[in-house]
Parts: sequence; C-alpha cells; structure tokens
Amino acid sequence: MLGIFNIAVITVLLVVLAVISWRAGRFSPLLLAAFYTVGIFTFAHCMHERYLVLGMLLVLLAAARWNDIRLYGAGFGLSITGFLNLETVYTLVGSDDEWLSSDTSREFAMAVGFAGLLVQYLSSLFGADVDVFSLGEYSIKLNFIVYLLGAFICGFSVCMLNTVVNPMLNLLGGGGNKGNQLIQTGGALNSLAGTLTPLFVGVLIGTVTPKTAMSDVAPLLFIAMGVFAFTFIVISFVSIPEPHMRKKGDNTVKEKFSHSPWSFRHTVLGVIGIFIYVGIEIGIPGTLNFYLADSSEKGAGILTNGAAIGGAIAAIYWLLMLVGRLTSSIISGKVSTRAQLITVSATAIIFTVIAIFTPKTVGFNVPKVVYDPVAKTSEILTNAGVPAEQIAAFVSNPSEEALAPYADALKEIHSTPAEVVKSMETPRVPVSALFLVLCGLCTSVMWGGIFNLAVEGLGKYTAQASGIFMMMVVGGGIFPLLQQVISDAVGYMASYWLIVAMLAYLLFYGVTGCKNVNKDIPVE
Repeated sequence: MLGIFNIAVITVLLVVLAVISWRAGRFSPLLLAAFYTVGIFTFAHCMHERYLVLGMLLVLLAAARWNDIRLYGAGFGLSITGFLNLETVYTLVGSDDEWLSSDTSREFAMAVGFAGLLVQYLSSLFGADVDVFSLGEYSIKLNFIVYLLGAFICGFSVCMLNTVVNPMLNLLGGGGNKGNQLIQTGGALNSLAGTLTPLFVGVLIGTVTPKTAMSDVAPLLFIAMGVFAFTFIVISFVSIPEPHMRKKGDNTVKEKFSHSPWSFRHTVLGVIGIFIYVGIEIGIPGTLNFYLADSSEKGAGILTNGAAIGGAIAAIYWLLMLVGRLTSSIISGKVSTRAQLITVSATAIIFTVIAIFTPKTVGFNVPKVVYDPVAKTSEILTNAGVPAEQIAAFVSNPSEEALAPYADALKEIHSTPAEVVKSMETPRVPVSALFLVLCGLCTSVMWGGIFNLAVEGLGKYTAQASGIFMMMVVGGGIFPLLQQVISDAVGYMASYWLIVAMLAYLLFYGVTGCKNVNKDIPVE
C-alpha cells in the first residue's frame, strides 16, 4: 500500500509541475518524464534499476536539447546513483544461481545487442526530415536520436558481454596462464574487429558529403545483426561448464555467500587497477590527439591538418594494442601473467617519461601511410567540385592563385586556398608522440593481466567480481577528464605525469598487490 501511495503522490506532483512549467513558459515533456521515472524508481517498492536508466537517458536528452550544464550535472548524478546501485546488487546479492555468468545471461546479452542494432537500422528508414531541436547552428533530426537510442541499447549488450565473457574465457582456460591466454586472444579479436570495422564503414560510405545517410551503412548493420543471431543460436546449443553452480538432481542448491569479492585484498586492489587502467588506455591517445590537433604554441606545432594527423596517429595506438594482444595470446602459455604485467607497466613508464622530457622541436616527417599530402589535397579539392585536370595541375604547381576561382566552393567545405596549399606540405610530428603511441603495445596486455590476477582463487565469487570490474570502466571517463584539466593548467606533456603515477600503481599491483593473502576464505 505504501508503494501505491508513493506512486500517487509522485503522479500528483507531476501534474503540479506540468501546470507550473506551462504557465511559466518552460514546459518540457523530457524533464517531466525524467522526473516521473526517477520519482517512481525512488519511492515505489521493488523497482528494478533498469527503470532508473530511462530517467538518465531522458535527462541527457534534455541536456542536449538546451545545452544546460545543470542538466548535464543532473545526468552525471543519476549515473553515479545507478552505478552505486548496481555495485550494491552485484556485491551483496550473491547466490549459486547468479545469472551474470550463466548461459541465460549470454543469450540475453546477444538478444539485447540484436535489438540495439535493429533500432539503429530503423534510423535509416524514417526521421531524416524531422527536426526535433536545434543545437547551435546544427539541427538535430529524429533519425539521429533514434540512432543514439540504438547505440544506448547496444551499450548494455557490450557491458553484459564483457561481464560474462572474461570469466568464461578464464574458466575455459582453467585460470592461471592459460586463462589469461584465452582472455588475451579474445581481446585480440576484439581489437581486430575494432580496427577493421571503421575501415569497412569507410568503404561503405566513401567520402562524407551532405548526401551521406544512415542507409549507406545499413549493410553493415545487417551483417552485425546476423553475427548476433548466429552467436545466439550457437550459445543456445553449447553448454559451458560452471563449477561454482552446484546442482542436486534437477534443482540448484541455493547458498547465500558468507563473503564477497571485497573480502579479498588482491581483488580490491585489482578493482582499483581496472579503474586506473581504463583511464590510462583512453587518456594516452585522447590527450595525444588534442596535443597534435592544437596548432597554438601550447600544442605540437602542426599548423596544417593537425586534427587529421592526430587522429591517424591515435589510430596507430589502437593498432598496436591489437599487436600486443596477439603477442600476449601467443606467449601467455609460457610467460606468467604477473611477469607480463610488471614488464609492460615498467616499459610504459619509461616510454611516457621519455615523451615528457623530449622537446617538441625534435620531430620527424609524417610518413605517407599516416598522411599523404597529395591524396589529402586531392580529396579536399574533389569535395569542393574542382575538376580532375585542375587538381592535377595544382598538385604539380601549388599556388593560391590557381585556386582563386574555387574560393567560394572551398568556403562551403570550410577551407581556403591558403589552407589547401599548406595541405601539400609534409608535416613534422614531435618524437614524443611516437613514444606515447608505443605505449599501446603495453596497455594492450594490462586488462587481461589485471583481471586474471584479481580473480585468481575467487571460485564462486568470480561472477560477482566480473560485474564489479565492468563498472570500473567509468575510470575511462574520469581520468581523461582530470588529465585534460591538468593539461589546460600546465600543458599537454606535463599532464602525462598523471599517467606515470597511474602506471606506477599497476606496477605495484603486479609486484606485490596481486598476491592472494585471503586463502582462508572458502570459495567452493
């Protein structure tokens, strides 16, 4: 009865707020829906945390609608609330029938991923001509919002898959070095997909023009949905052993856990390690991209096409992560996880310190595989509608006068004849960028290494720990932001001292923090 009473109160308050906002000329269906969703979740009984997620989404949509920092703050607060709520569920609600590591959870994650991709595909069918709101000079279309909703749903699938796949791979490998080997193999395949997919999308779209539409990538969405459907079928017919789930006859024996992953020191330190690691993984290439794109005295000093060059070099970082994971998947059967983590952490510290102390005047010419001046210039001129024969003549003899007749066309694509002439020059990139990119070889190994060491000896608590680890990816949002604040204050390269400190923690974890000192806790 109390729950019903609370719902009635929230409903009355909703009506009151609607009337007040309407009279004040600030009526917002998005904010009212967010208030009602959060209110019902907060004051009703036995509400699942997924209802709070809808409230977060509505608040963020309202924030995007008005670009109000207060609404972004509210969305952040709700996100933290949801994070703490899930952490409580994963940690305190533990029994042998925990579905987070079961076949059901894997199948559910596949279904959610398929649904998210389907929603993204729907964005190509309608809404392209429907204006929802304006954000500065840009008009936000309905199909864009539908696409973001699909991406939001896919995000749930990715989170759930990572929660169950890592312990599954570790289990199939029997833990230890073999378990880490399978985790690294899975990570390598993940990186491979992350490397190939943008290339595939680029082939489908070609050159981005005002006529580029979501329908251009519909074949890719169909392929992705086919992959999810196929995987769902395979998983449905494959039973993966789960020794922590003890069965008696046809009935699962339910047992409340006497402890939690938080009872193990090496797991707690590993959770912190994952939190820090994701910040390192995102922070190194992210800040490097800003550094290379900044043409001011504070930046790398690349006066032309810095953003494009920064993006290309950052992409090499992710490619090296693929190389590192492939290498680790080969050697992990013979080289211990601990030894790998210690080695890569120490090496990454050395690379980062060298990058910090190397003057930006020490540089190298960007290779053509990263930036081809002729190809880039030709692309710009083609997009501006310059005839092929004129492009060839300009490339052989670059001058602003040759492009004077096309100044208006270049202006439409946000360029000028002077900028096009500069695009023909081969830029120089600071050597420090090279050392930071090489860190990708090191960071590639860290996730699997930390995870494997942190769940060692956990037994039936592994599933709960995996859920906690996945929530720690929030570090990828916190630490890069902190690093950006530092870079604004003292410079881009100086901000990498934060990365050095974070790497030092991972080195500590590999040396001594990963040791299980709680072997007296029963885990079977």
